[in-house]
Order: sequence, then C-alpha cells, then structure tokens
Amino acid sequence: MARMQLEQVEKSELAAEGGKCDALYNLGLMYSTGHGVEVDLVTAHKWFNLAAMKGSNEARTCRSELAAEMSAAEIAEAQRQAREWLAHQ
Repeated sequence: MARMQLEQVEKSELAAEGGKCDALYNLGLMYSTGHGVEVDLVTAHKWFNLAAMKGSNEARTCRSELAAEMSAAEIAEAQRQAREWLAHQ
C-alpha cells in the first residue's frame, strides 16, 4: 500500500511540474491529510495556493481552511515556497 501511495505522490509531482491544476490540488490534499506523505500544512498550503492561482475554487477553499490553523510565519513560508516554485517553472 505504501508503495502505491509513493507512486501517486511521484505522479502528482511530475504532473505538477507541468503546471496541471488538478495535480497541484492533489498534492495539497496529500500533504494536508498525510495520504502517502507526512502531514505538512506549509507544503499543503503551497500546493493549494498554486492550484488556486490556476483557477481551482476547491484549492482556494482548502487554502483558506488551512490558513485558519496556521501561524502567520507558516503562511508566509508557504507563500515564499510557492513563489520559489513558480520562479523555477
């Protein structure tokens, strides 16, 4: 089971590199729920933020819900990571 989850994460990461909105959103879900990876709200926020920028309303909602549980410093770090990811695309 863990191998399948790892493959899912890797596929989503590859698709995200192409800027695919669904892949960005799926990575946010994975990191926010711990599906195949350790729960990481900063990373989840980053992926939801990127998906939201691509037009995903679901990602906007998830990003907002996560932000309510995060500190200002964590949100700032997630935003920094999103900008860094965009700069390398």
